[in-house]
Amino acid sequence: MKLDILAFSSHPDDIELSCAGTLIAHVRAGKKVGIIDLTKGELGTRGTPEIREAEAKAATAIMGLDVRKNLGFADGFFKNDREHQLEVVKALRQYQPEIVIANAITDRHPDHGRGSIVVSEACFLAGLKQIKTTGPDGQMQEAWRPKAVYHYIQDRFIQPDFVMDITPFWDIKLQAIRAFKSQFFDPNNTEPNTYISQPNFLNFIEARSRDMGHMIGTTFGEGFTKERHIGVRSLFDII
Repeated sequence: MKLDILAFSSHPDDIELSCAGTLIAHVRAGKKVGIIDLTKGELGTRGTPEIREAEAKAATAIMGLDVRKNLGFADGFFKNDREHQLEVVKALRQYQPEIVIANAITDRHPDHGRGSIVVSEACFLAGLKQIKTTGPDGQMQEAWRPKAVYHYIQDRFIQPDFVMDITPFWDIKLQAIRAFKSQFFDPNNTEPNTYISQPNFLNFIEARSRDMGHMIGTTFGEGFTKERHIGVRSLFDII
């Protein structure tokens, strides 16, 4: 299946917290959208890989995505090397997205910045025809390079290059986040508290989104950084 947008995350729930509203907006606009999680989040203090897989499926249904796949990289220990880059190259060639969205370029969790680099470099490598890969069907894949690569903003604030208005989709974004019940505050959950399971963490997510929205004169927004300059054909494209 060819996708319009393919978003990558180092862990299940990275995207829900950071750019779910943007993906939902494009799904509602009729675009084909998918997610690839690099790891299963198996080092997480709360929940299990199996629980998080089920939660990811629930979030996928809420967002209305066409595809969600997990590459099974080692949580906390995957590297930006040939082996991992080629797995991302295969996924890019399989789904042929026009736009790729990746993790924040730097963040509190080292997997986020590392995932960002792996995906960014793989997007370039996927366009080189001398790199030979085979798809799930065993057939040789054609070279493919997305037209644009953007990075969402996660825990650490990064000045965005542009902000997407997600106001109409805020409630659905929240539903997708809350699908990851094991990870966030629940008074009945007896597992140890973590950075993101504190009662005020989702308040922070809302405050961040309100701040991004305020930048562009809307209620809720999601910020992104770019890898290259964005070209427009009319000034009315950017108002």
